[in-house]
Amino acid sequence: MTVEDLYQRFILYIVVMLQVTLVPIAGFSLTYLLEVDQDNFSIAVRTELVYWIIVAGLLYGLLSLLLALLFGGYRPTSVADKGGWMPILGLSRRAGDPELIDRARLALQASPYGRMARLVHAKTIEEGQDLIAVHGGLQLLAVPMQVLLIAVPLLIMEGVPEEIIKPDQAFELGIAGYLIALWMAVRIQPVVSSGLVSYAAMFRSVLWRISRFSWVLPVLLFWIIARTFLAASLNWLDVDVTQWNEVQLETVLLHAVVPDAVVPETAVIDFLVAISVLPMATFTTLSVLGGTHDMPNWMRGQESGLENLQMDLLEAPDEDEETEASPTYNAPVPEESEAEEGEREEGESRMIDLPFKLFDD
Repeated sequence: MTVEDLYQRFILYIVVMLQVTLVPIAGFSLTYLLEVDQDNFSIAVRTELVYWIIVAGLLYGLLSLLLALLFGGYRPTSVADKGGWMPILGLSRRAGDPELIDRARLALQASPYGRMARLVHAKTIEEGQDLIAVHGGLQLLAVPMQVLLIAVPLLIMEGVPEEIIKPDQAFELGIAGYLIALWMAVRIQPVVSSGLVSYAAMFRSVLWRISRFSWVLPVLLFWIIARTFLAASLNWLDVDVTQWNEVQLETVLLHAVVPDAVVPETAVIDFLVAISVLPMATFTTLSVLGGTHDMPNWMRGQESGLENLQMDLLEAPDEDEETEASPTYNAPVPEESEAEEGEREEGESRMIDLPFKLFDD
């Protein structure tokens, strides 16, 4: 491993930390912290929202990390080699059980995290593509999934008739739909990325020449666009979003710590944007980091094993010398004499005739 590889891996670890801390805080700050007065041409800082911005940013970042780990099936190969998380945490007595190890390896191999890690390993280690470019390309390919995660809860909360569900329970139904959509999104992304990651990486390389902060720029840019679009859609639908502020987790936590803290009226919009953008971005970065490590043979799947077998057969040296066949000797079969043959036939005849002569007196 070269110094450049270590540097890029270190950068990705920093990206993960910033995605779950700085990105949500920066997104909330751009939305609420500065208030522009167009009439007086002045800008004011809303310091009363600082507590909410920090608490909501850190809470949503941690929640996004947990969702990415859980729905993505994150599991290092060292954990799979020991049978999974249960033996590692001491919650199972089957530590070192071969059957449990095989199940853990198969689960990791088929998980979204494992499939994405194999894809990254193939593009960077085997094909020699730039790691940062592949990461940026995968981040761009995750944008359609993030749009899906924004649209699903919105359509459920506003599309389900009131005769089917009560208005005060629409938020819970929308969150349930979001979890189903997230489960599907992390499984669709490896399929989509397998054929488009090279083109997306090329576009990411062009973007890198434009801005040195291109690793975080697409996330913040999409955050702002998604937030603007979602707020405009809710206003067009004449939806009262303040009715869901009391069920927000950060509101309950913030009021428990700082009772007089101010919560924005449109906090639910930022909640939907955060849980739609951050989990997919975090899942992608974690998968890229998983693909940078050494990958055991069982992780590469059966197709890789067949390809290696075919290459070994093609590269095997031809044997010019033919193996000599061992000489075979046809030993002569001893001939039976007429007397021995007659005695054998007479014995067989007696054995056959004996049962029929039992009653002859």
